[in-house]
Amino acid sequence: MQRYIDKFINYLKIEKDVSRHTITNYTIDLKAFSLFLGEADINSVDHLALRKFLAELRGRNYSKRTIARKLASLRSFFKFLYREGHIKANPITAISSPKLDKKLPKFLDIAKVTKLIMSPDVKTPSGLRDRAILETLYSCGIRVSELVGLDMEKIDFISGVIKVLGKGRKERMVPIGDMALDSIRKYAEGRSPSAKEKKAVFLNSRGGRLTDRSVRRVVDKHIHACSSEEKISPHSLRHSFATHLLDRGADLRSVQELLGHMNLSTTQIYTHVTMERLKNVYDKAHPRA
Repeated sequence: MQRYIDKFINYLKIEKDVSRHTITNYTIDLKAFSLFLGEADINSVDHLALRKFLAELRGRNYSKRTIARKLASLRSFFKFLYREGHIKANPITAISSPKLDKKLPKFLDIAKVTKLIMSPDVKTPSGLRDRAILETLYSCGIRVSELVGLDMEKIDFISGVIKVLGKGRKERMVPIGDMALDSIRKYAEGRSPSAKEKKAVFLNSRGGRLTDRSVRRVVDKHIHACSSEEKISPHSLRHSFATHLLDRGADLRSVQELLGHMNLSTTQIYTHVTMERLKNVYDKAHPRA
């Protein structure tokens, strides 16, 4: 089993050029399946074995979303094995994915976003960096992985655009506001010239590139400083970005391009958010609501 997993992971790295985060998830999911199979031969795996594996995951109280992700990993794995001739039949074609509940994304209103962005102490180097991080996340609506992967050479300070590397290793151009550019400029001017990582925009205290987890800590720290009750994540600033654009008249197709969504259906979740807000306004304001 491990030999087939290694072949598949190499295929993802070399031919598909998927992100490190995706590689990690696939590896974890396939290792769990390998442990479940034990010494069983890969050609002996049928749809019943797959159903037993999914039942075991449910027995461990995994969420539907986690089970769906693991099933997606197995689907890609068996599709690869079948195409390469390593198995005689693809057993996963008989398995359907669990139906997921659609959760409305968590977002902040404009006043709370402003309060969050203004919370870092810009008299300190770390405060300048944190302000620049929060400004950039909200200004561009980019993912945290895109933020930490951002290089100085990818920022066009004159045109007001940045080039980010998104899901599937696809590059896209994203507008960036003057306030975010000004914050990045001030932060960059105050950075230590001895920093180990010269290309990266956002650095840790040791001069290396920031990680996704570090950005989460930055957001948590300033949410706490704001004494907010909201349980939000860095991704909530992306949700806020999309919601505020739609609220102010942006069309769905443009928001899809800005977010880097492959399918318009992914972006449509924000229309549910704006509709919920409209309903709340209606219920409060209409005399016969």
